[in-house]
Amino acid sequence: MKTKAFQEYYTEDFSHCYGCGTNNEFGHQLKTYWDGEETVSHFTPTPEHTALPGYVYGGLIASVIDCHSTGSGAAALHRELDESDRKETYPRCVTASLKVDYLKPTPIGCNLELRGKIKELIGRKVVVDVTLFAEEEICAKGEVIVVQIPDNWNPK
Repeated sequence: MKTKAFQEYYTEDFSHCYGCGTNNEFGHQLKTYWDGEETVSHFTPTPEHTALPGYVYGGLIASVIDCHSTGSGAAALHRELDESDRKETYPRCVTASLKVDYLKPTPIGCNLELRGKIKELIGRKVVVDVTLFAEEEICAKGEVIVVQIPDNWNPK
């Protein structure tokens, strides 16, 4: 049986994100999974994601780091719950702070791998460190603070 991505555990009301929403047919459809104590996502940029010929637009890099982190934060919060408090769905997180360091140009057309580590989890706040690899070389790093949306928040 195939493991579901973190984003597939969001409720319908919270599945519309351009970067990772399963209900957004025009979005990136980023999927995030546990790999031991790290989280992992993959994304292959296409020509429309160009900044300069052959290289990825920095906004796309920020977008996938952002969505990888919100998914990672949701999974970390879910994992911290007592068994009796866990629901089938994951809590939904939003970005409070996004810091990206662009370390080298990221090539178009190859598989990008994002690896996340939960740096801190306090209450509803999760700090995620993310490294973005292209062809096994580090191209960008991010530190993202995500916060869980309150249970009583209505997205409509």
